Amino acid sequence: MLREMFGVSERRACRVLDQSRSTHRRRAAPAAEDDGLKATLLAKVRQFPRWGYRKMTHVLKNEGWQVNHKRVHRLWTELGLRANRRVRRPPVPGDAANACHVRRAERRNHVWTMDFVFDATSDGQPLKWLTVHDEYTRECLAIHVDRRIDHNAVMNVLLDVMMQRGKPAFLRTDNGGEFVASALRRKMASMNGDILFVEPGSPWQNGYAESFHAQFRREVLDCEVFETLRDAQRAAREYKQIFNDVRPHGSLGFKTPSAYAAECLAAESSPA
Repeated sequence: MLREMFGVSERRACRVLDQSRSTHRRRAAPAAEDDGLKATLLAKVRQFPRWGYRKMTHVLKNEGWQVNHKRVHRLWTELGLRANRRVRRPPVPGDAANACHVRRAERRNHVWTMDFVFDATSDGQPLKWLTVHDEYTRECLAIHVDRRIDHNAVMNVLLDVMMQRGKPAFLRTDNGGEFVASALRRKMASMNGDILFVEPGSPWQNGYAESFHAQFRREVLDCEVFETLRDAQRAAREYKQIFNDVRPHGSLGFKTPSAYAAECLAAESSPA
């Protein structure tokens, strides 16, 4: 190794330094106590897998082992141990300037809002509900429920709604992974639309969705027990029709969202 590193043979280097070659080649034998310490360390790691070697050092000291952190680190490395580190998520988009009370909807199909609400069937299996609304007319455009909903399912629901009533100028959402997906953002950009991400940890900035979910939970989820996914899908269809066509909305002068949307559509189509 000395020849490889410095171009000097081991024999010559030891002669210059007046050092015995056998001393240079000697490898320290592991202490017999290390075997017991390794076994104890492995047992502790199985019990507390999130703790690092420094915390383990103090635990071992408290149990009577004469160790320091350097020795524990050496054994920790020899055993190939490591504490599982938290995976840091990349920063998510979002701005308070995108809040519903700051950037208000100005007309029909100007701003749609969407979000998730969660429940479960009677057997404990999850139910995930995606709701989509027109903020200006207060119409419920979609209530989609499934066991799991990813960004592809979100995109399919939006495309179905767009085929029926056109595309929005903006979508207002929170920072969930299903909404920040690059595929969804590219799709909106291709249609000359944009996504307004509210500030992280600020659900009130997506207030229209939060208000609907409070009503939906009070009037449906807290009142019914869903045996199957089919039962939940039936309830979603029924509540969407009731919310749009039957239930008066206070902010619309107690008109139904469908009636108000018809008035807006008539005003848009009439000559100025």
